Amino acid sequence: MARDSGSDGGQSGNKVPEDGVLEDEMPEGDVLQSASDLEPPTRVSTRVDYDAPGRQIGNLVVPHSRDDSAWGSVPVPVAVIANGTGPTLLLTGAAHGDEYEGPIALMKLIRSLDLAEIQGRVIVLPTTNLPAVRAGTRLSPIDGLNLNRVYPGQRAGTVTEMIAHYIHAHLLPMADGVVDLHSGGRTLDFVPSAVMHYLDDADRMARTLDAVRAFGAPFGLVLRELDSQGMLDTAVEEAGRIFVSTELGGAGTVRRQAVEIAETGVRNLLAHFGLLDEPVVPPEARGRPATRMMHTPDDTSYVLGDDAGIYEPAVELGEPVAEGQVIGHVHFFEHPGEAPRPYRADGPGVLYCRHAPGLVQRGDCLAVIARDYPDG
Repeated sequence: MARDSGSDGGQSGNKVPEDGVLEDEMPEGDVLQSASDLEPPTRVSTRVDYDAPGRQIGNLVVPHSRDDSAWGSVPVPVAVIANGTGPTLLLTGAAHGDEYEGPIALMKLIRSLDLAEIQGRVIVLPTTNLPAVRAGTRLSPIDGLNLNRVYPGQRAGTVTEMIAHYIHAHLLPMADGVVDLHSGGRTLDFVPSAVMHYLDDADRMARTLDAVRAFGAPFGLVLRELDSQGMLDTAVEEAGRIFVSTELGGAGTVRRQAVEIAETGVRNLLAHFGLLDEPVVPPEARGRPATRMMHTPDDTSYVLGDDAGIYEPAVELGEPVAEGQVIGHVHFFEHPGEAPRPYRADGPGVLYCRHAPGLVQRGDCLAVIARDYPDG
């Protein structure tokens, strides 16, 4: 829709300076507001009232003007379940669109959580990166961005950046804790685990460790990232909130056990944070081993490939490995007479993660070796 700019075609007797403000039209003593002063804090809108009690399910309306929809938008589902007084927990899933266990668990939670049970507020984004979920891809097909690498986002950015900006600027300040459910997607496969970063603040480190243990996954991992720039993890940590992530399997599929771990873990965290008046259910009560606390203390935990070819794993997920042990080979399918290259563990531990597709490229992460966390 075209709108008349109101221009008089340049016939006015007033000279327009470079800043576009007519000097003789400025009331004396007034301060000219910049465009940013007049803008709303976010371009994303919603009819959900975060302060209202009850159960609400709606959408975050993310503007997305395109050729086939001039005033189009991306409707990102959001649910708010609030009752009484208590903390706020923000639960997010599908930052990457090929990670399915988290969205399933969170959609089940939205449908099953009894409002009368809650003392506090639960905000749920089960499919945070909706365009990527629709496409089944890690990155958004709209702008090619990784939602978990663009925080704090941009108000006037792309769709992915606007989603990140809304979460960072509007939802994060409400939350006492954030739980971001991930899995390996199509390219990685993990031992199901609750994950946290090393933290400089000793008190927050201890409280986050407690939350990771409360989740009740087979592994609890204290992770040192190869690159944490732009992650939701980092944004939440810098805001001084408790943050727990997960890796719940992967390989582009869904395993019943991983979904059950996610369902139980989320409910355990609701109890741990005080939103549910019920005990945390440890793995032992479900007939499973206690959470094993592990860590990746440095980059020697990561086995990165120097070759392109077909990867043959020599160790199964969760199996122990010794320092120097061969964990897999890369076969050179264009040179069948050439012996495959072995890849070895730089230290002892457990095979925590491995590359899922057989085809690998140079620079791919082939495996991650986790080690027992020194404080148990």
